[in-house]
This record gives sequence, C-alpha cells and structure tokens, in this order.
Amino acid sequence: MPIVTVQVTREGSAPGRNAVTAEEKAEIIKGVSQVLLDVLNKPLESTYVVIEEVDLDNWGWGGLPTVQYRAQRAAQAKG
Repeated sequence: MPIVTVQVTREGSAPGRNAVTAEEKAEIIKGVSQVLLDVLNKPLESTYVVIEEVDLDNWGWGGLPTVQYRAQRAAQAKG
C-alpha cells in the first residue's frame, strides 16, 4: 500500500488564488495514482495520496525564503 505525500505552496495556480482548488487536487491524486499503477503495478484502490499545502512563508530554497529567492532569480534574469 503506497502512501505518497505531495507538498505544494499555498499560493494557488492563478492570480488572486491563495490555495490549490479541489479540482486541481483531484487531478494531482489521479495523476500520482496512475504513475504508481503504471510504474509499480500498484492498484489504484490501494494507493493513498496526501496533499499538504504549505504557507509560502514556510517554504524556501537556495538558502532563502521563497519570495526572496524568486525576486533574486527575476533580477538575475533581467541581467
């Protein structure tokens, strides 16, 4: 019985949203479950998918909070 945890930032997928929609979560669950079926032959009914939304302030990479990291990358891209 596989259990997969998917973490996403709580910021939504479009301007003005602050969360992932129920429809988007359903697609994530469907897709992850299908991958486990296709790759590991794990039946859909035995696969559990947990989606955790993390506040953007609690997410970071490159040694920086996400907002600062994105700003730094945007500045570098402008060159």
